[in-house]
Amino acid sequence: MREAISPAHSQDLPHILLVDDDERLRALLKRYLAGAGFRVTAMEEAEAARRAMAGVAFDLVVLDIMLPGESGLELSAALTASGNATPILLLTAMDEPEDRVRGLEAGAEDYMVKPFEPRELVLRIRTILRRRETTRRETLRFGPLAWTAGRESLEHEDGSVRRLAPGEAVLLGALSLRGGGTVSREELAVMSVGSGRAVDVQVARLRRKLEPDPKHPRYLVTIWGRGYALRPD
Repeated sequence: MREAISPAHSQDLPHILLVDDDERLRALLKRYLAGAGFRVTAMEEAEAARRAMAGVAFDLVVLDIMLPGESGLELSAALTASGNATPILLLTAMDEPEDRVRGLEAGAEDYMVKPFEPRELVLRIRTILRRRETTRRETLRFGPLAWTAGRESLEHEDGSVRRLAPGEAVLLGALSLRGGGTVSREELAVMSVGSGRAVDVQVARLRRKLEPDPKHPRYLVTIWGRGYALRPD
């Protein structure tokens, strides 16, 4: 069932799709988010959310995991697999570490455990939107190579292109979000490719495409005992 879109003072306000089958919580969050300066469309199940996303370019989806029929995890994974880049924030009553990992592996950018403070939800949403806006514009340079956030390729100044495998592009994006800071293997495993060993493999592959001398990396450096860092020009 589709509910009315919250009134908006401007079409420039971020448009949030809220999907939760708890009618009371859905109504509460819809009012709160609208009051915090978002346009809000609220749905109670995954199929309605799919139809809405087919016709509207939402800025972010707030998605409950426990939905009737298709679960939030299944919807998140399907959207990610289809190439839909709309960021997803998952809501759930499950708070075990493996639940969080499953949510992130399904393509979600963040994960909140119920019950939570609506103010924290707003802060998380704004953080995701701010990060997305920054990475959409960001182009990093590595000598003659350039990489624009969200792309699966490195562009050489001579016009040639080096294709990145999906895992390599995700890893590069995860490292770029830290702005040159160190990211641990454990963080990268959660943010990108799923295990510490897989991180090391993807780092080695990415270096072969990124570095002039992969054995002596200049741009994707190892911080011994701590993790990896990206150091573009």
